[in-house]
Amino acid sequence: MKKILGIAVAAATTLTGAASAGVTKNVENPLFIPAAGQFVSKTGVGLMYKIADDTDAMKLKNHDGDVEFPIWRFTEDFSVGITDRLNAYVSLGWTQNDDIDRKGMHRGRIGLDYRLIETFDNFVWDIYGEGYLSGVSPMKGAYNLATGFKYDNFSNGRWGAVLGTKIGKKWSKLTTSLFAEYLQTFGNHNNKIRINQDAVVAGPLTMGMLGFPDEISVNLKSTSELTIGTNAFYQIDDRWSFGGGFRFVEHTDNGVKSIHTKLGTPTAPATTAHQQSAVDNLLAKTKDMNDGWDEYILSAVVANQITDSFQIALFGEYTFDHAHKNSVNGTDVKAELGVRFNVKF
Repeated sequence: MKKILGIAVAAATTLTGAASAGVTKNVENPLFIPAAGQFVSKTGVGLMYKIADDTDAMKLKNHDGDVEFPIWRFTEDFSVGITDRLNAYVSLGWTQNDDIDRKGMHRGRIGLDYRLIETFDNFVWDIYGEGYLSGVSPMKGAYNLATGFKYDNFSNGRWGAVLGTKIGKKWSKLTTSLFAEYLQTFGNHNNKIRINQDAVVAGPLTMGMLGFPDEISVNLKSTSELTIGTNAFYQIDDRWSFGGGFRFVEHTDNGVKSIHTKLGTPTAPATTAHQQSAVDNLLAKTKDMNDGWDEYILSAVVANQITDSFQIALFGEYTFDHAHKNSVNGTDVKAELGVRFNVKF
């Protein structure tokens, strides 16, 4: 019994030591997590080039095949080690696209990552949960009877939750990993949609005559997204490393349940029947907006460790996608190049 107990204690000590040492000290390695009390900041600046595809939405906006450049992208990832196995993090991102007058936060998450398993031979299994922060700012845009929605920002106006998991292994210099995550958003009315009151509905009737104000809010449905991916990373020496990855993201269609804003009294010759007909028509068009899209993203990174605490990484992404007919997110070309400045302290 004493012998068995001794073996168990020794094994536990070995595993704890492996977890404390950490699989990797390279911040760009997909299996990196900060040690207890360690703070890590990754600040990125990217430049994106896009060519819009030929979905129905793009054709209606006379934007199919148009070039969008330059698109500036800014990111900040901050994490802190609570223990050697548990860390908290915040991920933020901002996009500025002046060609289509669309700007705002494209990424916002706050979460906890727990290293469930780390073995002596550098196999790890992480689980993580995140709060989805798109509800920080409302979804903003304009609605036109003929062309549908024009988005002014990148927020969908919804809060949500993410559950994810990652497994991986590090050999001498090579690291590989697989990950999957599920996002569930919660439907609400956190949106601001401009309405052209002078837009003609039928005959002499305009949206304003039907009681529509300059801006409305609608009750949106909940949505879900699925992401799966893989990464490979190679440590050449103490200074240089490089890696690549692939991920698939399924963005589901949005949908409107009802108009949240109380409409005004119709102005003659418009009647409440005309108003209800316009509401029914709007809801019929937006019940299933058919605006989702699927992304297939290839990524690459080359990193140089300047000092023990400071690293510079050059990154690139190329995205293939398939957009539903009313989506404004589909592209024929979508490429981004950028640089990250990583600091450990």
